[in-house]
Amino acid sequence: MPNEYTRTQTEAQGRPRATLSTIIAATRSGLGALRDRAKELEAAALSAATPPAWRDAFGGWEVTVIGEVKRRSPSAGEIAGSLDPALYAAAYARGGGRAISVLTEGPHFGGSLDDLVAVRGAVALPVLRKDFIIDPVQVFESRARGASAILLIARGLHRGELRALAQLAREVGLATLVEIHRASELDAALATEPDAVGVNSRDLETFRVDVGIVEELLREIPAGTIAVAESGLHSRSDVERVASWGADAVLVGTTLASAVDPEAAVRALAGCPRNTAARSAG
Repeated sequence: MPNEYTRTQTEAQGRPRATLSTIIAATRSGLGALRDRAKELEAAALSAATPPAWRDAFGGWEVTVIGEVKRRSPSAGEIAGSLDPALYAAAYARGGGRAISVLTEGPHFGGSLDDLVAVRGAVALPVLRKDFIIDPVQVFESRARGASAILLIARGLHRGELRALAQLAREVGLATLVEIHRASELDAALATEPDAVGVNSRDLETFRVDVGIVEELLREIPAGTIAVAESGLHSRSDVERVASWGADAVLVGTTLASAVDPEAAVRALAGCPRNTAARSAG
């Protein structure tokens, strides 16, 4: 069976690979119809039932495992094309997952908002909408469909855009996970007063994974801010390593979504003690 590196290389040789820039450009070009429904979606967001609180997934003695519902990706190719989002989310919860991430982007990741709705109906855990959020109407849409939190990628947004989307999310009752990959993005992320900062070891332009970046950046996140390690996490030893650097949580996608027994796969990662002394008080 080919590993992730082999799949990535094969895909790169066979056709041009999508990057953060091209995915955001495609997302932006497809927003017209959604913007036409802005008032409808805003009303739906403001009247939607209150979802489970994002903050309730964090703050205990152990590293929070956020299990991701994910069918494919530009880096790994096909992961679990026939994945049932509700069944996987329930399995993650039984295995000790404290929150669920749902990839809703369709063309490159095989997701949809229907996946988010299915997961929201299957578990009583906070649900993160993981997508390329670049417009206010997507914030309304996320809240209307039952998300507890949304992902905002610092590298994909101008500083003013990032701040405005984070502020709107707060106003409609959504938490934010602001993702960074470089030290230069941390100040912009923290300026939004995020509910969590995610450090992605994968460069979304080149798809190279550099776990050393995670160590460097986790240690720079103030202790009062939830810090989430993302990408390149496969085993209990990986979780223990990022915990030693100060991670409060891990977001794990490919390893869990491709598992034959997702409940057991989450259980193997859960229960790792946090290291609350690894980061400064800021």
